[in-house]
Amino acid sequence: MTTSIITLQDHEHAAQAALGEAAWAYFSGGAGDEITLRRNVDAWQRLNLSPRVLQDLGGGHTRCHLLGREWPMPLLVAPMAYQRWAHPEGEFGMALAAAAQGCGMVLSHQTSTPLHDVAALVATDAERGPLWFQLYWLADRGTLRELLAQIEAAGFEALVLTVDAAVHGVRDRERRHGMPLPEGVKAVHWPTSAPQNKPSTGLCAGLADAAPTWADVHWLIGQTRLPVLLKGITHPQDALQALSLGAAGVIVSNHGGRVLDTLPATAELLPRIVQAVRQQHPQALVLVDGGLRRGTDLFKALALGADAALIGRPVLYGLAHAGAHGAAHVLRLMRDEFEATMALTGCAQLQNIGIDRLWSQKPI
Repeated sequence: MTTSIITLQDHEHAAQAALGEAAWAYFSGGAGDEITLRRNVDAWQRLNLSPRVLQDLGGGHTRCHLLGREWPMPLLVAPMAYQRWAHPEGEFGMALAAAAQGCGMVLSHQTSTPLHDVAALVATDAERGPLWFQLYWLADRGTLRELLAQIEAAGFEALVLTVDAAVHGVRDRERRHGMPLPEGVKAVHWPTSAPQNKPSTGLCAGLADAAPTWADVHWLIGQTRLPVLLKGITHPQDALQALSLGAAGVIVSNHGGRVLDTLPATAELLPRIVQAVRQQHPQALVLVDGGLRRGTDLFKALALGADAALIGRPVLYGLAHAGAHGAAHVLRLMRDEFEATMALTGCAQLQNIGIDRLWSQKPI
């Protein structure tokens, strides 16, 4: 990694140069015309800060509380598939980078490195962030139970069930280039048995028939001792239904614009969901994912009411061209910018970050 790389955008350019066309299309692309992909970034940038000066910043820190434990930083690496396609270090390098910067990691169900190995690498690190596992619904409940047992035994501390991808998104760039995974790179925990041949009826040639329902969410929560968060929530009523079934929290996410195009940005979706959740389930977690590119974006997410945020593509870009070192540098940049934003807006601790630190045309 060269000294000329000092921003997340620099990492993105370096990653594009390092990756092949197909890999770049897969990791950077979005659904349809990629309107939501762009909106996610633009929406954070449109929010303006409203600093307070001459505040007491003594003893300031970034520690946060999630699921009953204190962590160094309210930032987690979002789940991303096939990280060994981006760089040989793959999920190993990503886990090391996150732990080194006190950030959490959500390991993808489509990890290209065994979950036990990733957990064993960082689980005992006292300075790391949360270690969660992202799960896609599997129609075979027996297979799902076996995977849950592995996740719990490995030491993961929460489950993140992705609920916004009933079928694959229509990604033009990915369809143009395909997905030629390198030899030896695969989703190591994905079922390998071929589906039975059935008539191609129903939505999406019958694939939608296996999509999970609220009844499946209720069943899953009852099958594990781990707290469950639902990722892909964009509607307040869905957030409330998830929490009423026993979910520990929700992650406001439009899948990084990779599944359904022309959705609002997550920065636009977040306030309504926070308002609904805080009114009826004040102890539940609300996280947000999508479009964060600066420490100011993380600050704005917390000011809008999120407990923490996830960052995806930028950390993957750091990994792609410089392995664990590159991913750690991305997270370090986010940490440094976030701490500078706290100090410059007069916030010594996370509890000082509120909606009053965002500028509004309406008088306060």
